Amino acid sequence: MAGGSMNVVSSLGVRKAAVLLVQLGRDRAAQVLAHLPEADVEVVSAEIARLESLDRDEVNEVLSEFADIARAQAHLARGGLSVAEDILRQSLGNERATAMIERLTATNTPAPFAFLQRAEPAQLRSFIADEHPQTIALILAHMPPDRASMLLSGLAPEQQTEIAHRIATMERALPDLVHAVEATLERRLSSMLQPADVSQVGGLDPLVSIINRSDRATERQIVAGLEAIDAGLADELRSRMFLFEDVVLLDDRSMQLVLRQVALPDLAMALKGVGEAVRRKILDNLSSRAAENLAEEVELLGPVRLTQVEEAQQAIIRSIRRLEESGEIVVRRGGDDDFVE
Repeated sequence: MAGGSMNVVSSLGVRKAAVLLVQLGRDRAAQVLAHLPEADVEVVSAEIARLESLDRDEVNEVLSEFADIARAQAHLARGGLSVAEDILRQSLGNERATAMIERLTATNTPAPFAFLQRAEPAQLRSFIADEHPQTIALILAHMPPDRASMLLSGLAPEQQTEIAHRIATMERALPDLVHAVEATLERRLSSMLQPADVSQVGGLDPLVSIINRSDRATERQIVAGLEAIDAGLADELRSRMFLFEDVVLLDDRSMQLVLRQVALPDLAMALKGVGEAVRRKILDNLSSRAAENLAEEVELLGPVRLTQVEEAQQAIIRSIRRLEESGEIVVRRGGDDDFVE
C-alpha cells in the first residue's frame, strides 16, 4: 500500500481514508501519506484532525472495506479485469463486486494531461505560449498547482491576466474538447499516455491554488489585472487566497495583531466547527481569561448556519489581508521559501 499501488482517498473516500490511517498508527500512516497527491494529503490530514472518538463498528466497516479493495487490486494485478470480476463475484456477490470494479477502474484511469508531468516546464511553455488563452486555461486547470504556477509565471503579464480570468470563470468543459486539446499536445510532445474523460474543470479553487504557489510579483499582477476586467471576481479571489485554516501558518505576534481586530462574537462564530489545530492556534494567542470567555461563547452559540460561520471567517480573512497590505504582518503561503528565523 505504501508503494503507491492504490489511492486510498479515491477508493475509500476522505473520512474512511482518515479512519484507516488512524488505525495504521503514525509511522505507517506517514508512509502512506508520502505516496498520495498533495491535494489528498491536505484533505485527509484535515479530516484526521476533525476525528474524535470513533465507533468500533465504523472502524471495523472501514477495515473490512479496505481489505476487500486490497483483494480486488491483487486480483486485477494477477489476472486482469475479467478474472478479477469473476473472483470478486464469487466472494462478494454480484452487486458488491460490480461496485468494487467500477471504483477501481475509475481510480486507475489516468487524469487528463497527466503526460505533461514528463515535460520540462520551459519546453511545455514554448508549446502552449501561442495557444488561445482558453486552451491554456484548460490545460493549467487540469495540472497540479505547483506546475501550473510555474507555467503561468513564465507567460507575458497580459496573458496571465486573461488566462487567470478564464480559469476562474470556467465551469465545465466538454469531454470531446478536452480530448482534442490533449491529443494535439500528445502528438506534439510524442506522449504515449491515454486521455481520460473528465469534464469538471476550472473555477476559483484551482486558480487560488495556482496563485498561492506563485511568486508575489505574479500574484500581484494577476489580481491587479483581474481587478481591471472583473472587479467582483478579483474581490472574491482575494478573500479566498488565504483560507481561514491557514491562520495556523501565522506567527504568534501576527496572530495576536489579528485577534485585536476581531470582536468576541465574530471570533466565536468563526470557530464553530473548525479543526483542533486552528482552535488551539487562536486560544493560545489569547490571555487565559479571554480564551475562557471565547470557549464559553462558542458553546453558547449552539447550532449555527454554515453561511454565518463562513461570513465570520471571511471577515477575519479581510482583516488579515489589510494587516498584510499595510506591512504589519507577513502571511506565509504554499511555496514560500524566503523566510529565515
